[in-house]
Amino acid sequence: MKITDIKIRLVAKENDRLKGVASVVFDECFVLHDIKIIYGKLGLFIAMPSRKTPDGEYKDIAHPLNTETRDTINREVLAAYEKAVKDAENAN
Repeated sequence: MKITDIKIRLVAKENDRLKGVASVVFDECFVLHDIKIIYGKLGLFIAMPSRKTPDGEYKDIAHPLNTETRDTINREVLAAYEKAVKDAENAN
């Protein structure tokens, strides 16, 4: 499975950990929306789409089944985010 497109929506709230939201297209035929780009203690990371359970926990509703795929999605989404940030800075 190959990533064929990534769309980034930047979130412009100061002091908020959520920095953006991504949609990733696979093989030009399947899209995964609402991948969150979050700034944590160790830097940027992605969080897969999730929903809150009745007991208050969050459970992923879609996620990779292996480390290689997760690493690829993580790397490519964060690269697209960095490019979107640079493009936004250059536009101002």
